[in-house]
Amino acid sequence: MSSRKNSCDKSANRGPARALRISEVAGRVGISSSALRAWEILGLVSPQRTASRYRVYSEADVRLLQRAVFLRRARGLNPAAIVHELKRQGVVTHSAEAASLPGQRFRRLRARRGLSLAQVAQATGVSIGFLSALERGQMRASVATLRRVARFYRTNILSFFEAAEENPRVVRRQQRKILETAPGVRMELLAWGRTAMEPHLFRIKPGGGSGESYAHEGEEFLHVLRGQFEIWLGANEHHLLKTGDSLYFESSTPHRWKNPGRAETSLLWINTPPTF
Repeated sequence: MSSRKNSCDKSANRGPARALRISEVAGRVGISSSALRAWEILGLVSPQRTASRYRVYSEADVRLLQRAVFLRRARGLNPAAIVHELKRQGVVTHSAEAASLPGQRFRRLRARRGLSLAQVAQATGVSIGFLSALERGQMRASVATLRRVARFYRTNILSFFEAAEENPRVVRRQQRKILETAPGVRMELLAWGRTAMEPHLFRIKPGGGSGESYAHEGEEFLHVLRGQFEIWLGANEHHLLKTGDSLYFESSTPHRWKNPGRAETSLLWINTPPTF
């Protein structure tokens, strides 16, 4: 009885777990501090902030990061696949997965500029309610809406792939950077880094599309690998493409598109320069 009581007394005297600094966590996990911040952006961990805005981590954060690093090194999984695997295992919650959505990136950009939701809404023409839901990870945005908000923050959709590292030259299927938008559009980045082109594999579910028209700098080429693809260029040009068809156009031409078929459409889509 006395032994058990002494054990309980020792636990009570330990106090709260010590908060860990980013350099300590990086050293224990075996990655750089910049890589650790990238994992945070992905949504794997959500460190607390001190009054001086410094990140502090828990032992639970360390264990989660160690599992993520193991999956990356031992199984060659990319960040999106790691989140999926940890979610399947019940380790990553929906809220952590939501942190990897573009809206979380928008919230950080807005906070850095000291802007209110009302100011962003007025500048972009997107409602306050939608922006708020997007930032909280409760809503996915169409490609056109992402373009509009990204343009306001002087960035592009490419930044949401978290593809800052150098291109490994050969990109295996499981290494692709993935971004999913609404409704039913999945973009897989096929090359990144210091490239003159921005190649994607688009997977578009029936009825999925870009939303409203959008435009940007550059030139575009797309090739339909499977299914049907409908695209409008400017006010008067319209094309219905099928498997094997290709299209080239200037990105400055306002364009919108959708999958009009009953099966998923797959496209090879290339932008140059990487301004999408």
